[in-house]
Amino acid sequence: MIFKLWAFLLTALPLLQAQADWPVNGGPNNIRYTSLSQITPANVSKLRQAWTYSSNDSFKDSEMQSNPIVVDGVLYATTPSLKVIAVDARTGREIWRFDPAGGAAPQRRFRHRGVVVYQDRVFFTHRNFLWALNKKTGQPIPGFGKEGHIDLREGLDRPVESISISASSPGVIFEDSIILGSTVPETLPGSPGHIRSYDTHTGKMRWIFHTIPRPGEFGYETWSKESYKISGGANAWAGLSIDPKLGMVFAATGSASFDFYGANRVGDNLFADCILALDARTGKRVWHF
Repeated sequence: MIFKLWAFLLTALPLLQAQADWPVNGGPNNIRYTSLSQITPANVSKLRQAWTYSSNDSFKDSEMQSNPIVVDGVLYATTPSLKVIAVDARTGREIWRFDPAGGAAPQRRFRHRGVVVYQDRVFFTHRNFLWALNKKTGQPIPGFGKEGHIDLREGLDRPVESISISASSPGVIFEDSIILGSTVPETLPGSPGHIRSYDTHTGKMRWIFHTIPRPGEFGYETWSKESYKISGGANAWAGLSIDPKLGMVFAATGSASFDFYGANRVGDNLFADCILALDARTGKRVWHF
């Protein structure tokens, strides 16, 4: 699959509408709606192609679901082989590209839903790493984690070599923190789908919410006693939503491991298969459904 972007121009309009950004995945407040009214059912037939951008890379097993982000006239996205690109949104000219794999070919199938742009940096996930790039140059930011990235396998209190984790959906930003869900295997022993918040400047973890509770935490009794050591899943793989006014982050979690077989996991298994509302500053549970 070759990744291409198209831009269309509405011809013969007497008045051009002011430029509007598409700053986050799913649009502002994740409502997937823009207030722009220049293109309507009555004039959409007048659209003409303005430019085409091709990434010139391909990966047949990629499932590209990237929602391009537009900030200050620059479009940011990921390509089938998980390179990150910045493109002039007016002309389609490539400004920079970054290859987190260093030229190595992808080894296995994956899906990816895009990037997060915040202040002077672009955040994206590649395999088990969260990267921070300079928005203008596309180069890793040295002060973020280790040489511009952090390892998402760390901080889960399980041996790093035993954990497989990534994040196919971009995180959400709240008060200089980036909050992430995750994608994990659906096998046992499995990787837990805990939700975490990281400092956008340093990469240091600010808080973690255990979707598979530990002893003493709310919901622990809904699992077997040792589940928090070996069980996986209960992950917010589809992404998160943030309400900055309420200071709350919302997540929909998936099944616990195994995904389609539950005879090995007795009980309600909180917080798998539910809606979670967390305090975005602390990660504390507000409510679940």
